[in-house]
Amino acid sequence: MHYKKSFLTLLLMLLISSRVFSQQQIYTYSQYADNLTPINAAYSMLDKSGSVSVLGHRQFIGIEDAPSSLLFNGSLPISAINAATGIYLLNDLTPLVRQLEVNAFFAKSIQITGSQYLSVAINGGLRNYAANYSALDASDPEFMTNVRDTKPNIGFGIMYYSEKFYLGLSMPQLTFGALETAQRSQTDYLKSHYYFSGAYIFNIAQDFKLKPATLVSYAKNGPVTARISGTLYLADKLGVGFAYSSEKTIAAILSVNFNKFKIGYSYETGAAGSNSSGGINNARNEISFSYQFGKPLSSKLL
Repeated sequence: MHYKKSFLTLLLMLLISSRVFSQQQIYTYSQYADNLTPINAAYSMLDKSGSVSVLGHRQFIGIEDAPSSLLFNGSLPISAINAATGIYLLNDLTPLVRQLEVNAFFAKSIQITGSQYLSVAINGGLRNYAANYSALDASDPEFMTNVRDTKPNIGFGIMYYSEKFYLGLSMPQLTFGALETAQRSQTDYLKSHYYFSGAYIFNIAQDFKLKPATLVSYAKNGPVTARISGTLYLADKLGVGFAYSSEKTIAAILSVNFNKFKIGYSYETGAAGSNSSGGINNARNEISFSYQFGKPLSSKLL
């Protein structure tokens, strides 16, 4: 039993190391369409009240020390100047790599037409990166050097929106300089990232609304990753949806809206034709919780 556990742990670490070196985006979560502020701080202007949100996910279900992430963000409206300010925090953990990121942001919106707005945002903070590569094989020169470094971060975002849709472009992670102690292949985790996002609310019948959404991401010298999703809402309270990623994953999404609270859950797993993970359940549970305070309060679908 101990041998089997050790083998699974080693296999997991190898899978994670290949993931780290393949330049995957760190802001990859199924419920992106309802919580875009960490990706594009201009999205905070869609919420006219104050809010806090927490989202967490865990991968490789049933494996000890499996990859997990915790994402927190909070915003406060500044109604006198049609603006908002807030913070967001990311804590991303794997057996090999930990990244902690803290950013503060400011967003401002201007009215384009009677119902359409353009918002812009700037964020700034720190990104701390720690990689224990020697845990793979301390005798291998490729993995001999561990990495510890902290870099400043700055980002920008723009969003065009109304009560029915949003379209956004953002660069939330523009890191200055490279890791001083790492090889080139080990610095991919701190590449600058670029995102396009969009969503639309369709009224398809009485008490039924449909929201298709997309998120496209890119990092320099890495692949373009696209996510699409569709959520059906009943009476603005219950949402049921599905998502697909170009990384060949699919997800089922469930959300429940109350007057002040919103709870979401998603289950993501490999789609048909995706690579096998040696029999390990490469699924991911994701839970989100949002709370609105102040006025006005509403069941926020976008």
